[in-house]
Amino acid sequence: MDNPFEQKKTRAPRTSKLLEIDAWIDSSLYEAGFKAGEIWETITIFFRRFRVYGWRRGVVEALSESVTLGAAGSVVLLALAMPAFEETAGNWRAQADYAVTVLDRYGNEIGQRGIIQRDSVPVDEIPDHVIKAVLATEDRRFFDHYGIDVIGLARAMTENMRANSVVQGGSTISQQLAKNLFLSNERTIERKVKEAFLSVWLEVNLTKKEILQLYLDRAYMGGGTFGITAAADFYFDKGIKDVDLAEAAMLAGLFKAPARYAPHINLPAARARANEVLTNIVQAGFMTEGQVIAARREPANVVDRDNQQHPDYFLDWVFEEVKELAARLPTHSLVARTTLDMNIQSAAEEALEYHLRQYGKDYGVKQGAIVVIDDGGAVRAIVGGRDYGTSQFNRATRALRQVGSSFKPYVYATAMENGFTPDTIVRDAPITWGRWSPKNYSRGYRGSIPLSTALIKSINTVPVRLAKEHLGIKPIKELAEAMGIESPVFSDKTMVLGTSGLTVLDQATGFHVFANGGLAGRRHGITQLRTHSGEVVYDWRRDAPEPQRVLSEQSVGYMNSIMVQVPEIGTARRSALDGIRSAGKTGTTQAYKDAWYVGFTGNYTAAVWFGNDESTPTRNMTGGSLPAMTWKRLMTYAHNNIELKPIPGIDKPFLEGKDAPKVADAGADGDGDGEAAGRPPVMSAATTRLLRQMTRLFREAAPIRVASERDTSSAL
Repeated sequence: MDNPFEQKKTRAPRTSKLLEIDAWIDSSLYEAGFKAGEIWETITIFFRRFRVYGWRRGVVEALSESVTLGAAGSVVLLALAMPAFEETAGNWRAQADYAVTVLDRYGNEIGQRGIIQRDSVPVDEIPDHVIKAVLATEDRRFFDHYGIDVIGLARAMTENMRANSVVQGGSTISQQLAKNLFLSNERTIERKVKEAFLSVWLEVNLTKKEILQLYLDRAYMGGGTFGITAAADFYFDKGIKDVDLAEAAMLAGLFKAPARYAPHINLPAARARANEVLTNIVQAGFMTEGQVIAARREPANVVDRDNQQHPDYFLDWVFEEVKELAARLPTHSLVARTTLDMNIQSAAEEALEYHLRQYGKDYGVKQGAIVVIDDGGAVRAIVGGRDYGTSQFNRATRALRQVGSSFKPYVYATAMENGFTPDTIVRDAPITWGRWSPKNYSRGYRGSIPLSTALIKSINTVPVRLAKEHLGIKPIKELAEAMGIESPVFSDKTMVLGTSGLTVLDQATGFHVFANGGLAGRRHGITQLRTHSGEVVYDWRRDAPEPQRVLSEQSVGYMNSIMVQVPEIGTARRSALDGIRSAGKTGTTQAYKDAWYVGFTGNYTAAVWFGNDESTPTRNMTGGSLPAMTWKRLMTYAHNNIELKPIPGIDKPFLEGKDAPKVADAGADGDGDGEAAGRPPVMSAATTRLLRQMTRLFREAAPIRVASERDTSSAL
């Protein structure tokens, strides 16, 4: 038996140690929290010294919120500006390496592009009064700001408020250069944001002297001239080093509005503008009134250049083509013989201006663009906008606009390549693709109809049904690109109804495949490049790649047999030519923002677009209205006194019962020398410019106030 009085050894339970650890953790946390509280109390007491009360607190809160919003706004603005900085990654100085003299198809000089080095005068060698005139008018604080002049902007806003109109601009020379080098002339907040960031980028990467040099050399000065040196030669027939103060003031007045103040078009307006520049010089403190009085009394005279014509939009486009072709050549001083036909170019400009002047206000449309290509792929005309002097943005080659139903021929051509025929029966009925349920323009449905009727009447459900149930999106996209579409084509299902943004040049190129029997790759603007010594470094007939067949002859015949009916019984009856068979397709986008007509004969393909730069809706303008009418006016002129050629797949080039002109066009099949074919004259360049000027003056004139009976009685 165990001794009850004997003391036994026992082990401490393990739980007691755990309790000790737990107690240590609790006490440590308590002490740490207590210390943190003491520290926080110390910090709070310290910052209480800076606490403000009353009205001062409101100011501090406002400043705090401003900093927060400013930081967020800077992030948003930077995000908007990032796409613009991609432009700076390229060789944006490359224009200075090229000096290109451009000839038309007959060998006549039509203009120059690039900076000709012997004509580009360094800033240090330009007369002081020229520099003062430019800075006083464009950017008085040029050497004091860093791309954006807040003080100058405030001054301009004040002056504009006083005058109740825009009399001064707030953009710096750096901002204007950024726009000229990288951006378009569209009036949007996004563009202004990009312009501001890029102007600062220029200030970081270039010296003030380099910025001023680029500005003086690159700015458009009217009359087809770029740069102040070329303008001095064009307007005064002298070098920039020899211009006097009166001439310098006239040149300085051209930078912001070359179309309005070009002296060879409107000398009185140019002299009035020069007088304002002289006033700016005095107000800026660069000269005294006594120093400019002689220039006021004896204003500048200009050389008569009224009969000269400059197809500037074409020149800009072909200059880019030259740079691509000549990138690997040892010399960049070249003579480019192009495909331009000045007769057709003039007719295209006149047709656009005529219809905008006659119907632009009724339809609520301000801009348009045209491209003309002949049967061999030669680009005969490019009109990139209504007035190059007002806006140098080329809407024919750079603007991406939705094409609407004018995209449908690519869908139907894909169908023809996949076994469909014009007589294939399809259903025009409601259709839903995912969450998308497209409707017809008429809101009605025709039931079972042939494909030909669906395209002629521009029915929407049928191409959607073809893509959804038979073709898919990928083959349509691939065919459109193979036919010459260079702009990005959407892979979305809505692309079958023309939601992709394409250029006018794209459309003319794509439809030219129908007019050319299914061959792609023949479009060109340059026939020959040679050096000034006569050495031929590029010849289109010798060096251009062979055209590729992208549509079978059968598919081309099917498509053309349908599209010739569009001007006759379809949506483009206003485009029908008298006695000549043509084919084409209209296009109208949502809210009537864009209207198209792209058509062709056996001789020419032409794409016509109308719309507004801001993408604002027009007044119910469709492709069958203004675009079709403009196309007819242009093509009626282009087909006078030439030998008509049949559309591929169509037996005769003229309508039954109509006599067709059969006078051959000298050089119609090529780009060689020869006399221009005898066509009826259109308005001259001078007349067209005068009409544009009159239109601009009427648009800017103050409204006429009609006197009331009370006004009349008081006057009596």
